[in-house]
Amino acid sequence: MLRLLFIMIASFSFYCTSYAGDFTPLRDIAVQDGGRIKPFDTFARESLQLVYGKSKLKGKEATEVIFTWMLLPDVWVNMEIVKIDYSQLKEDLDLPKTQKYFKPSVLLTHPKLPTLIQTVNNKQDVKERLTAYDKAIQTLGQQLGQFNAISQGLYPGFVPVEGDIESKWKNVSQMSEEEKDSFAAITRAFVGIIQKREAGGEVNDADLMKAITNFIQKHQPMIDQTPLKVEKHYNSLHPFLWSWILYLMAVFCFVANRYFSRKGAYKLGIVSMLLGFALHTYGFILRVYLTGRPPVSNMYETVIWVAWGAVLFALIFEWKKRSHYMLLSAGIVSVLCMIVADFAPSVLDASLQPLEPVLRSNLWLTIHVLTITIAYAAFFLAFILGDIALAYILKGEKKYKAKIKEIADAIYRAEKIGVVLLAAGTILGGVWADYSWGRFWGWDPKETWALIALLGYLALLHAKQGGHVRQAGLIAGSVVAFSLVIMAWYGVNYVLGAGLHSYGFGGGGLEFVSAFVGAHFLYVAFVMAARNKEA
Repeated sequence: MLRLLFIMIASFSFYCTSYAGDFTPLRDIAVQDGGRIKPFDTFARESLQLVYGKSKLKGKEATEVIFTWMLLPDVWVNMEIVKIDYSQLKEDLDLPKTQKYFKPSVLLTHPKLPTLIQTVNNKQDVKERLTAYDKAIQTLGQQLGQFNAISQGLYPGFVPVEGDIESKWKNVSQMSEEEKDSFAAITRAFVGIIQKREAGGEVNDADLMKAITNFIQKHQPMIDQTPLKVEKHYNSLHPFLWSWILYLMAVFCFVANRYFSRKGAYKLGIVSMLLGFALHTYGFILRVYLTGRPPVSNMYETVIWVAWGAVLFALIFEWKKRSHYMLLSAGIVSVLCMIVADFAPSVLDASLQPLEPVLRSNLWLTIHVLTITIAYAAFFLAFILGDIALAYILKGEKKYKAKIKEIADAIYRAEKIGVVLLAAGTILGGVWADYSWGRFWGWDPKETWALIALLGYLALLHAKQGGHVRQAGLIAGSVVAFSLVIMAWYGVNYVLGAGLHSYGFGGGGLEFVSAFVGAHFLYVAFVMAARNKEA
């Protein structure tokens, strides 16, 4: 074994600067992590994403990187791989503010860090609200804990324990001699590939595939491989990435049709949107299959669900009313939502996690959360439609009177749907609260802001129905009122961080969301001031 380790270390310097490598067979190994069985591919992606902030490291796949963490901890501990973004935390740890990545060896031996982590743990124990600074410390603790556990062979579990294969698996340090021999065959094949590349020879992963197949047959024979294959397919396909690309193409087509009179662009846009919607739906089906639950247990899933709902509503409206602006708005909503979901992994966790105990009543989870969040989709549509209508008002209210009226009518329809769904979801949330917590209503921040959002939109619709606000007022109101949805949807979980809905709490993105809301308030104020000046 010492000779093998020496060979690996000698080869590692070339490996770090050479080609990415093809270690695809590594993805086939099942591991136990985070309360569920998953392919090593998923475990590696999630681990590298947590520690390094990306699912690849310098072009190398996560499976390669994480496997070498296990084999060569002494090398990796001195490489700059731990990402820290929070400036104040870097300052308190006497780290360079301009640097983004740091060596685990520096952080693991830092004299100040254990005290900071313990302080945050104490706050959590007494359920005290964590600040953004506290969350940054908590994240750093998780990053170092994950790296340390993997590098010491304590994580993940590779060999299921007979009688409890769902939760009890042996890690590398707990394996029997026979199991270690099988695992050593995998490491030898892995290193063999690196050596062949260093020598410039032809690379063949047949030995690695054989060693992994043997390991699976010997030590994981009872594991159902079908869900693992589906999860690997989901990881490699990345359906939500391709769906937003198709939605973006649809947006370009609808703009070309609407503003540049390209007649064929409309049909191409419809095809692109339908393809994107089909792929979006397929992604949901895969997540539901893999988790055995509706895909709405965290902020990431609600964001992609809202995008799906917006497209669904737009397609229905297009079928019934030929509302082209609705399709354009739905495309913009979907692209915005899914780009955020794709490119903000530190804010929106895309991993497949088991449900919190309070969420395990799938009936109530489905009807309450799905209803509330799809209401947000209708309000998001009204919001983007309002943005478009305000642009027409700014260009000339009289000149674009017909278009503004068409958009205002679409806003009114979308908001009526949203109000009905939000009211139903809020009431059903009370039923779920009674079932889960023993009370129908308790003025929890999430409940309160859902009610405030509902009352805000009811007031806007009532004012329009009663003639207290006219067309321009409805348009401006659709943009301003969406800030209530943002507070209920994002603010309670990511800003207040208080209440019984703690399973949805997170951190990050506040500056961007604040800028988004503030810019729209200024936009509305500017357009209405310009309108009043012309009048």
